[in-house]
Amino acid sequence: MQEIYLDNAATTPMSAGVVKVMTGEMEHDFGNASSTHAIGRQARQTVERARKLIADSINADPDGIIFTSGGSESNNTALMEVARSRQQVGKRIITTKIEHPSILNPLKRLAQEGFDIVYLDVDQSGHISLDQLKKALTPETILVSIMAVNNEVGSIMPLAEIGKLVRPTQAYFHVDAVQGLGNIDLDVQAMQIDLLSTSAHKINGPKFLGFLYENPNLSLPSFVLGGEQEHKRRAGTENVPAIAGFGEAVRELGEIDKTALQAKYQKFQTLILSQLKKAQIEFDVNGSLTGPVSHHVLNLSFPGISTYVLLTRLDLAGFAVSGGSACTAGSLTPSHVLAAMYGADSPRLGDSIRISFGRFTTQAEVAAFAQALSKLVAELQSK
Repeated sequence: MQEIYLDNAATTPMSAGVVKVMTGEMEHDFGNASSTHAIGRQARQTVERARKLIADSINADPDGIIFTSGGSESNNTALMEVARSRQQVGKRIITTKIEHPSILNPLKRLAQEGFDIVYLDVDQSGHISLDQLKKALTPETILVSIMAVNNEVGSIMPLAEIGKLVRPTQAYFHVDAVQGLGNIDLDVQAMQIDLLSTSAHKINGPKFLGFLYENPNLSLPSFVLGGEQEHKRRAGTENVPAIAGFGEAVRELGEIDKTALQAKYQKFQTLILSQLKKAQIEFDVNGSLTGPVSHHVLNLSFPGISTYVLLTRLDLAGFAVSGGSACTAGSLTPSHVLAAMYGADSPRLGDSIRISFGRFTTQAEVAAFAQALSKLVAELQSK
């Protein structure tokens, strides 16, 4: 049975170029990047080459790039470092109701510690109101943390406009760009971003690796304590092969036209929707297909059909999609994103699936999926 992977918002397959770079590093560059001998210096050069590539991709100073274990650690680090080092300045943190669990769960803990967490609403397209953000900003606000691209519906947040609102205040601006890197252009200078989190496995790089960009002028304390790696800001021996692979993944992204990639994803969306309409399937699109949205995600609601049942049937047929965030799907918890967009009582929370494309997804794969989806849904809706 052919298996077709359409869950790229959860993770992406490593590119051949990344595998080649990492394999070469594992075979020939085993040194500790903190060692002062020649073998260690070679490892250090590999790390710094990748750091420079990555920094250039977001228009950052290389000194601001801190390698971490991934997006979750980067998000936790940004929130905890700012909150605990600036609580004498203020205790208000602003975020949105549709953030990733690696933002929402640390904020729950900070709320228990006495911090005032403000959750911005979103409309049915998954976007915030800048007016609500402006009203929420007070002299007590120390951090605004808003994702670049939502991982369930693809809505793109107005980062430059948010940065413009936050800059005159004493608050720092943090962006969870795990779904943004590779799908939209990111510029920490132009967007006035102070902290930015990413993850390598979302851009065809290795798992358990990411980076946190910290504006070098912030002088925040370390979150992971131990040795003096990462310019004394994140303890732990660097994973040199993985970092080299991350650098290669970013280099490959730099050669890709993001506008053309989004156009390709939009065609995939149209192909699926056209097939569903042709088969006279009842469905709704969660979020928007136009405006500020990344087309690598397509979230669909099929009235009367359980998400779990449809996912199971698709899996048995060889198609990998999801019911939402990979970090919550295993618990079968209703999507907090869809709840924020449509209400906690909306039937969409129990009948929606997320389809997500990657740069290696082909039109033939999407066409095969569209036909199989239409057939399965028609069968289930007829019962």
